[in-house]
Amino acid sequence: MILTDFTKALSQLGDPRFRKVLFLGVGLTVALLVVTYAAFLALIQWLVGPDATLPLIGPVTWIDDLLSITSLVLMLLLSVFLMVPVASAITSMFLDEVAQAVEDRHYPGLPPAIKTPFWDGVRDTINFLGFLVVANVLALVLYFMFAPFALFIFWGLNGFLLGREYFTLAAARRLGLPEAKRLRRKHLGTVWMAGVLMAMPLSIPLVNLLIPIIGAATFTHLFHRLAQQEVAAR
Repeated sequence: MILTDFTKALSQLGDPRFRKVLFLGVGLTVALLVVTYAAFLALIQWLVGPDATLPLIGPVTWIDDLLSITSLVLMLLLSVFLMVPVASAITSMFLDEVAQAVEDRHYPGLPPAIKTPFWDGVRDTINFLGFLVVANVLALVLYFMFAPFALFIFWGLNGFLLGREYFTLAAARRLGLPEAKRLRRKHLGTVWMAGVLMAMPLSIPLVNLLIPIIGAATFTHLFHRLAQQEVAAR
């Protein structure tokens, strides 16, 4: 059923409103990666001077390196490590628009969604990003201790964290935060599996650029399916 939700999300890529949000999300993601990489090159030159030489890059000349083909490859590799927090931030920013596009097409006739106050959303996003970064830094110990399983640990940890965030945001639009958390806890296994499905392609350069928006749509479908099961079970 999770794959069905994912397939429905993919099938809506042709929707003009959905595609607009998708392009905005991809554009912002690329911009964040470029800014991060530019800051990295500038920091290297500031620390070691204009004659710095790095493995794979060679002499670092900042602007020249930023515009080189090598930079494109390195940014793609960098995206593997940065896309988890970026996916969380992008989803927090665009989930409401994506979810509305999904609901207009697949779940018409719903009442207006609950709007989260802007600053509450900013605060929650910053708090979660901080937690996400700390959790992944601490997980580095496990990556080194269990190196052959590092990728699976990465998927499991970030699948749990992203699934938690995606589902809570999608459900809170319709149920409010307390009820969204209750539903998430009740269906923790399903939410975690769906999060892993999102985390796995985040480690694939280029493909990972699409995942934040597709993930938001997938979890909107997942929420509505679980909510309908709740109603049917009463």
